[in-house]
Amino acid sequence: MKKWFLTTTWLTLGLVVLPSKADDHDKFKEAERVAWSGNFKAVQASLSELDHPLSPYVEMAFYKRHPHLRYQKQIEHFLSVYQHTPLEWPVRESWLDYLRRHNKKALFINAYKETSDAELTCYYLRYQLDLGAPKPAILDQVAKLWRVGKSQPKACDSLFATWQSAGYLTQELVWQRITSTAQGGQSALLPYLKTLLPEDEAYLADLYLAVRQDPSAAAGLYRYKNRSSKEAEIAVYGMNRLIWRDKKLALRAWDKLQTMFAFSESQKSKVAYRFALALASKGEPEAEFWLNKVPKALRDEKLMQWLLANKLKHQDWQGIKALFVGHEHMSSGQKYWLAYSYNQLGEQAKAQQLWQDVANERHYYGFLAAGRLGLPTQLNEVPLTLEPALLSKVAKAPGFKRAKALYELGRYTEARREWNYLTNTSSQEEKLAASQLAAEFDWYDSTIFTLAEIGAWDHIELRFPLAFQDLFERFSSSNKVDVDWSFAIARRESSFAPDARSHANAYGLMQILPSTAKYIGKKRISNSRLMKPEMNIRLGTHYLNYLKSKNDGNEILATASYNAGFHRVKNWVPKEPMPAEVWIELIPYTETRDYVKNVYAYRQVYRQRLGKSDNLLKEVLDLSIGG
Repeated sequence: MKKWFLTTTWLTLGLVVLPSKADDHDKFKEAERVAWSGNFKAVQASLSELDHPLSPYVEMAFYKRHPHLRYQKQIEHFLSVYQHTPLEWPVRESWLDYLRRHNKKALFINAYKETSDAELTCYYLRYQLDLGAPKPAILDQVAKLWRVGKSQPKACDSLFATWQSAGYLTQELVWQRITSTAQGGQSALLPYLKTLLPEDEAYLADLYLAVRQDPSAAAGLYRYKNRSSKEAEIAVYGMNRLIWRDKKLALRAWDKLQTMFAFSESQKSKVAYRFALALASKGEPEAEFWLNKVPKALRDEKLMQWLLANKLKHQDWQGIKALFVGHEHMSSGQKYWLAYSYNQLGEQAKAQQLWQDVANERHYYGFLAAGRLGLPTQLNEVPLTLEPALLSKVAKAPGFKRAKALYELGRYTEARREWNYLTNTSSQEEKLAASQLAAEFDWYDSTIFTLAEIGAWDHIELRFPLAFQDLFERFSSSNKVDVDWSFAIARRESSFAPDARSHANAYGLMQILPSTAKYIGKKRISNSRLMKPEMNIRLGTHYLNYLKSKNDGNEILATASYNAGFHRVKNWVPKEPMPAEVWIELIPYTETRDYVKNVYAYRQVYRQRLGKSDNLLKEVLDLSIGG
């Protein structure tokens, strides 16, 4: 066993330089298959012949599938050596499950580490009580497990019963759990929680459930029997949801509710904030009143955007001026629109000065401002130069070698776990080195995300790689779309991760939905094929051409349609023409509005990376939407 421990430790410390070639990967996969079989001696034999960064994954595969007391020392050593790495929890979880099933309470307590797994935590606390731990020390930890807005595992039942019988369950905790359950948890839990309320308050759980299921129930004034603070809390929750579904009913009900309850200033402000967002996003005429009603303390970036949009919509240049003049820490966008308002009001010198400041920056508004002034766009690129010794140090780090090998094997999820562990335990300089090394073997998304995480914005070549350049150029040309557009869409959609998959089940580099692929390709295309760069880029560029054609050649509308859908965007086009830059600022979906701005900024970066010097955003200034 000493030799086994020594091999593991030396691998972990990175003292053996291990290759990552295809034949070596085949040897690793064969050793992993041996580990699955459960023959410990065969695993040891395989490992003794295996020089590979992923040798610990062979051990992990064995211990995960075959936890047993006979391997206790080896498992405990493995967990100690790989503590906090992605290798730890697959083995620890399997080991804890084994110990639980075999009623090894002391060993379970010893092996347990803090986790978000409620079941394991409940066993951990229960076993300590069973073995004589002081009750207060254990039961004081139970409340945070109990008051969540969902049912907890059955393993927690006996622990909760002990906790409750000891008098730890208070009415305050019951109400906290009812609130979290009703406002986003598992509403099916509410009938049980109702039984924990005093008899004269049991109706409150029913009221919360009714409002959760149908926000219009909050407008039924007869439901508020006692006009209590808890009823007021439910009413506020209901109004904040109802305004998105039935504007007229919400506005009428809120007027009446204010005569029934002494709402706190905080509650009234929160309702005003939600009403303002809902009404503004739908372009309702009441939006201006509610936007102005929100206290300045609650005017976050989202609300300021809608205040701006509302004033732009009404061409209220004085209002925009009043909104931003004297405003501390104006964003580049706010500076741009303040300058625009100055220009509309005839204060050209002030407008020029503000636009000049913004034009020196690398983003959508900077490129727009440069276009306004006829100035060249500024990428402000800073080449990344790192010491060879630092690059060598990171390249030899066990975590980097494991991440690289997993990426080469196409095990992207595991590779990213190793990457996240590596970067979370690295200095800023080491993260920069890791990013550069990842870029050298075309792991684009890890480079992009890591540079963004540390705010290393100026390394343009790394942040905007010419990934899959031959494919993008070939299919952009054949589908008659600008290659900078295709690059920008893929950069925004996936950061060039071929295996990217969205919550909406869009796949690959350009995030193609299976339904879109079937429509464009005239046949069903498997999800796995959608993740192949060649197929994905072919379909994505074809789809861009299709959307451009559907929008009469307007690439701004086509870009918005790529994110929000053609029919939705068509409904946003005004009857009267307006400047394209204003239309973009008025897009009612925050995601789509930001998407269009980002794609156009990325297009400009890629245009310059591909050798063009013209400002694409200058063309936007000459376009109008609608009419």
